[in-house]
Amino acid sequence: MMRSPLAAGFDGHSAVTLSRLKDAVATTLAIGSLSLCLVVTLTVLSIKVSMAMPLPA
Repeated sequence: MMRSPLAAGFDGHSAVTLSRLKDAVATTLAIGSLSLCLVVTLTVLSIKVSMAMPLPA
């Protein structure tokens, strides 16, 4: 059975798909790192606030 010359399958879109995949992975990593930084910042601030409060007697 012969393939039609118009039936490129995924070959015609591989460069565009790879570029979009890289962009999606980079975006996901950026969002994840920002979330981690936010969690660490909030944790440090809450520890500082709790250490500044006097202990109940």
